[in-house]
Amino acid sequence: MSWNSFFGFIAAIGLFIGAIAISTDNFLIFLSFESLLMVIGGTLAATFLGQEARYVVLALKGALSIFKPYKMGRGILNEEVKRVISWGYLAQQKGIVALDGEAKKVEGDEFLAFAVEQLLSGYSGDEIRENLSLVAETTFERNMVPANILRSMGGTAPAFGMIGTLVGLIIMLDDMGSDPTQLGKGLAVALNTTLYGVIFARMMFIPAANKLTQRNQILRFRHELIAEGICMLADRKNPRYIQDRMNSFLDPAIRFDIDRQMKS
Repeated sequence: MSWNSFFGFIAAIGLFIGAIAISTDNFLIFLSFESLLMVIGGTLAATFLGQEARYVVLALKGALSIFKPYKMGRGILNEEVKRVISWGYLAQQKGIVALDGEAKKVEGDEFLAFAVEQLLSGYSGDEIRENLSLVAETTFERNMVPANILRSMGGTAPAFGMIGTLVGLIIMLDDMGSDPTQLGKGLAVALNTTLYGVIFARMMFIPAANKLTQRNQILRFRHELIAEGICMLADRKNPRYIQDRMNSFLDPAIRFDIDRQMKS
């Protein structure tokens, strides 16, 4: 469980409900199945109309995935530097072919496995950098599709909220001649769709899109860091040079120290 996502969501909903509780005793006026149907149904319908169904499903799964813990933290980047430096020492002692055994240990990591495969194939550092940069960028673009769909849904939901409000107003005005006393109540119900549209956009779709974007940016940075390390291994750079070069990518607080961390 990603507790910051969970508590952030609960806090947003809690503050909203708390504000209502302070303002009125008539809580039921904020509950409208018709408004919910108009906003959610309209947003999903428009999204499926404009996007391939497979990617819409991935986007909805991605929105739920923000509540799962994300393992690509700052400490992982330090570990990646340590891994590449240890490979550098191994290559110094036994040659690049000695990394063949390491390739089997990273088979679950598609990018890293591909990077090691490029290294073992004998490509130069520049050739590996070109290939891995292309993989990193295309992977980022592919992973960003769900985030972009969620961001689009964040723009669509308020629009359907407004559509629902207009529909409600038309119905209300049509009935106004028979019972003008229901004008205020009907207007309140009609405005619920606008409220729901803004809530779903600003509390769900857009925050989920932003978090997925940030996670994909972190992953792309990790890929670029690994690519740089693999290129230096291909160019037979010594481990200390690899350390200094890879550390230039990192925040000073998480930079790798050969003398201290290789012994631990």
